[in-house]
Amino acid sequence: MTRTVNEGAGSPQRRSKYNEAPDDPARAANHPSVPCASEEENAVATIPKALHEHINTAFPANVCLVATVLPSGFAQVSPRGSTMVFDDEHFALWERGRGSTNANLLDGTKVTIFFRKPLLRESGLLPRGGIARFYGTAKIYKSGPIYEEIWQRLIEPEKKGDPDKKGFGVLIKVERSEDLSGAALAI
Repeated sequence: MTRTVNEGAGSPQRRSKYNEAPDDPARAANHPSVPCASEEENAVATIPKALHEHINTAFPANVCLVATVLPSGFAQVSPRGSTMVFDDEHFALWERGRGSTNANLLDGTKVTIFFRKPLLRESGLLPRGGIARFYGTAKIYKSGPIYEEIWQRLIEPEKKGDPDKKGFGVLIKVERSEDLSGAALAI
């Protein structure tokens, strides 16, 4: 189902059924953009241990993509070779201080991490495309023990990208993790 909608004085825009929740509340419960209560309650709020090593060794072939929302409402998606598992409930990354992703990362920023490793599809660990998505909230560290821990764990190619250590650490508390279909990860 595709609808035409009028927005302001401009011409009508086409919207896919996937861009907005249906007007009918009965259909909204099954709509992909409107999580139902049972999905939220059952969502995995940790990073499965079976994925830790795969994520931590993703650079350079399977670099995680990190997404935030720009003030304009558009998604800002950037590859982040520094993405790592900090513990079962947190990702960490080193932000080198350049670009719009950097300007957009503040305490409380909602972040999506997209991980894809096709071999995990073939092995059956992530059968839907070898893909896992993680949703969480960022906390910025510009000094202190967590800042230093993130720097110490950082892979060497990323450290070489910030030899003067001008960047900052980011912890992302995982609130939900899912497979390609939007189902909670069951690993």
